[in-house]
Amino acid sequence: MTDVAIVGAGIHPFGRSSLSGLEQGAHAARLALADAGIDWSRVQYAFGGSAAAGDADTLVSVLGLTGIPFINVANGCATGGSALISAYNAIRAGAANVVMAIGFDKHPRGAFDPEPARYGIGDWYGQTGLMLTTQFFGMKIQRYMHEHGISREVLAKVAAKAFRNGAKNPNAWRRTPLSQDQILDAPMIADPLTQYMFCSPAEGAVALVLASSDVAPQFTRSPTYLRAAVLKSRSYGSFEVFSPSLSDRRGESPSVAAAAAAFEMAGIGPDEVDVAQVQDTEAGAEVMHLAECGFCADGEQEDLIRTGATEIDGRLPVNTDGGCLANGEPIGASGLRQVYESVLQLRGAAGERQVPGEPATAFTHVYGAPGISACTVLSR
Repeated sequence: MTDVAIVGAGIHPFGRSSLSGLEQGAHAARLALADAGIDWSRVQYAFGGSAAAGDADTLVSVLGLTGIPFINVANGCATGGSALISAYNAIRAGAANVVMAIGFDKHPRGAFDPEPARYGIGDWYGQTGLMLTTQFFGMKIQRYMHEHGISREVLAKVAAKAFRNGAKNPNAWRRTPLSQDQILDAPMIADPLTQYMFCSPAEGAVALVLASSDVAPQFTRSPTYLRAAVLKSRSYGSFEVFSPSLSDRRGESPSVAAAAAAFEMAGIGPDEVDVAQVQDTEAGAEVMHLAECGFCADGEQEDLIRTGATEIDGRLPVNTDGGCLANGEPIGASGLRQVYESVLQLRGAAGERQVPGEPATAFTHVYGAPGISACTVLSR
């Protein structure tokens, strides 16, 4: 098997756009190709996803009808991460040496409205209001706070950090900083989570060009290497989005397994990560995922966040681009946005939000319903 490098990266700003989702995807793809210094005909394989903006493979109609194998990917909010892992595995398996991973979306305004039947659940689940993910996230973080001594103030600190970082990101949707008090005093959506502790469905696109290590120097003098890329689904007893019941035996989140496997594959530990991106669909998710991914023990987030360790200039900068809270959640693109940000950080090209000290190792984690986690480890 061969090592895999990211040699090109492109993004269409997140938020709301007059362009269609497909057009945003094409924009990101062209930027990624230009970054790699190649044209579309050089790409031998592609994987992409979109939840609400059409099939990603239709991009060939605007990028070029080259006959490329292009596989559509769908895995909830982990769609982008799944596309990346598919591209990574295609190169490692020898199917191609230049592959694109791409995700885009254009969600309508308002909350996501998934159908119970798509997840193997009866209509009763939706009729009781439980298909609203806001309800699930509220219940899950409320239980976690009770068990591990996490305060609502810490949730507000997570959100305030996201909006501060987003203000430094020209591609973010929410670029106005909000204070901790503004966040705590906002309308309650699902106790203990207020309006500004949730991300919003959004629009945007990200594309990455991956290459095998033997050809990567043809495209760039400073490739970003994917040291690990792992995806896991839920195990018995884990309590995940759209779980219709609680098991009598508690199991670990798929994030625990995916992160541990990624670190093992990369041959490093969480303490060696210089910058991290973790899923923050809402503020409580970032808190829980920090422990699930191995960066601290359950309950230690209170001190970690209060002391500023997760700020851009802290010991473990987390969600340096503003995360989902500031960027919004276009399902197809979200996981790839995390990797795009990591590439910028490792290149030293993140502008105002650049982590000091020339970061050498990055970690990303994305989570999607009904319990899918994708993690990567990247290095210069």
